[in-house]
Amino acid sequence: MKMSVIGCGYLGAVHAAAMASLGHEVVGIDVDPAKIEALAAGQAPFFEPGLPELLTENHDTGQLRFSTDVADAKGFAVHFIGVGTPQRRDGGGADLTYVDAAVRDLLPHLSPGDLVVGKSTVPVGTAERLAELIEPTGAELAWNPEFLREGFAVKDTIEPDRLVYGVRSQRAVDILDEVYAQAMSLDTPRIVTDYATAELVKTAANAFLATKISFINAMAEIAEVTGADVTQLADAIGHDVRIGRKFLNAGVGFGGGCLPKDIRAFSARAEELGRGESVAFLKEVDAINLRRRQRVIDLVKETLGGSAYLKRVAVLGLAFKPDSDDIRDSPALDVAVQLHGLGADVIAWDPEAVPNAGKAHPQLEFADNLEDVLRGAEAVVLATEWKHFRELDPVATKEAVATPIIVDGRNVLDPVAWREAGWTYRGLGRP
Repeated sequence: MKMSVIGCGYLGAVHAAAMASLGHEVVGIDVDPAKIEALAAGQAPFFEPGLPELLTENHDTGQLRFSTDVADAKGFAVHFIGVGTPQRRDGGGADLTYVDAAVRDLLPHLSPGDLVVGKSTVPVGTAERLAELIEPTGAELAWNPEFLREGFAVKDTIEPDRLVYGVRSQRAVDILDEVYAQAMSLDTPRIVTDYATAELVKTAANAFLATKISFINAMAEIAEVTGADVTQLADAIGHDVRIGRKFLNAGVGFGGGCLPKDIRAFSARAEELGRGESVAFLKEVDAINLRRRQRVIDLVKETLGGSAYLKRVAVLGLAFKPDSDDIRDSPALDVAVQLHGLGADVIAWDPEAVPNAGKAHPQLEFADNLEDVLRGAEAVVLATEWKHFRELDPVATKEAVATPIIVDGRNVLDPVAWREAGWTYRGLGRP
């Protein structure tokens, strides 16, 4: 099929490249000339495994091209909207400026029979409003939320774990089935529903995941005052098939460009609908999450005798999760910044996120590699669970630091092995 993807940020760039790899003819459109130039040259503007290869391969075959002119979408049958919906500066609600602009700019280039497909995460009710703008052109709107995991986004787009169509016609279903023909051939679960449900699927999924993470972090808070081990607790309750073990990893908490802003936007939208009390618990979910960052900082101070002032603290990790260079609302970066604010001599390193962190917080000191970040440290904070850090050897690592103190902000290290090697080990919710 011939399709356009409006917005070439994280969602849009991956979607455009993945759709081209499935054999579709795709044009990706974005207002940022530098981003478009990089994508056209096969260079991903962010770190995502597998994306550079897709960009290069599909550019060479002619299946994929990029443009800054939305008029280049004219004549294409399907138009995906994949722009960002950040948190509003004046509150917790979602900023729909980019979504509205994308649709407004696309309208003059739509033809009768075209299908506009929303993929951005939006407050419930947005699709209904946009459909009123689109339908007079003879085109139709569908809502098809994304469920991408950073670090696995290419696979999640080509082989999704489910497809959700918010539609008003069978024709829209048929078109989307053709778009996702490969996934359909693999018997991927498909839910055909209305606009509101499709919008809520995404926000509800993120709210549930955030709640599950904050639940186990709340248990970590209880474990810390009772001597219990939250990791063993999670293993025990995770064997219950009704609960499951995934997302029950206590630590410094969640971050990124989705979960934090999406639960805040969900709360704000519920308030607008007069049902704020229905999701009032999400405010505590958010509060628990932010408290864990402070707990990591408190543990660093405790292990350093009550103050981090002028102490050399190595922060391992800056991205909000491994296999990503995304620092949006990153707990790791927040911990580094706050420790610096307390007067600590902070040095940080991340396999991919140093350039982004350096632009956002030039006041921090960044190492060039793992050896340099550890050298002379009086305390080490494991803040992002990259494989590089999970597989650290406690004996060899001890030789690099000045003082063998480690705060495991992700609970991914073996406390016994590190303590036997002579380290002061502190985890979150672990005795």
